Amino acid sequence: MARLGESEHRASMGALPVGRHPVSGRPCHDRLVRNERRLRTRTPESRAFAQRVQLVMSLTARLNALPFDDLDARRTVLTEIFGGPVPDSLSILPPFHCDYGLGASFGERVFINQGCFFLDYGGISIGDRVMIGPRVTLSTAGHPVELDERYDFVTHAPIRVEDDVWIGAAATITPGVTIGRGSVVGAGAVVAKDVPPLSVVTATSAVERRRLKPASTGT
Repeated sequence: MARLGESEHRASMGALPVGRHPVSGRPCHDRLVRNERRLRTRTPESRAFAQRVQLVMSLTARLNALPFDDLDARRTVLTEIFGGPVPDSLSILPPFHCDYGLGASFGERVFINQGCFFLDYGGISIGDRVMIGPRVTLSTAGHPVELDERYDFVTHAPIRVEDDVWIGAAATITPGVTIGRGSVVGAGAVVAKDVPPLSVVTATSAVERRRLKPASTGT
């Protein structure tokens, strides 16, 4: 991992009233991620996070090297990755990649196909009977978009996947998103805002939300 957190920023859900940035004190017209929190880098807390990431990367490497039919060993390693017991009905097909582990929770009869990435520092909650296709990414972490702050903080916001959701192959779910009960996310979709219950969403898009200021001299 080249830098703390993965630089996955979800699109704006609408401008908020003008206020002051909670860290810099500068005027702030909008906040790109709902419920976003920040972890300052180069602190004891961020170092503890980095150490946990290194541990979980080692554990997932061990998980993915196990024989496919060694179910007991796979469940033992998953318990270490997630910091405690997981439901007996949880099915995760390797390879599986996770960067933190302690932020993830699962309901009953959850199926996660091959090649998925869970970046769960901000919290990932998976409901009952959720089906997740191959190569799906759930990313709760990123960095501020402003250049003056980008390398000083890890941003994070929770992802919630409600009961009976189906997420298609290679979809990406970004920080702060809730996917409502019974909904379907089409293959390859990038989900950057909440999905209402019993909805089908598809496709990708790139929308320019605003222009960034140049970095300060010396940044």
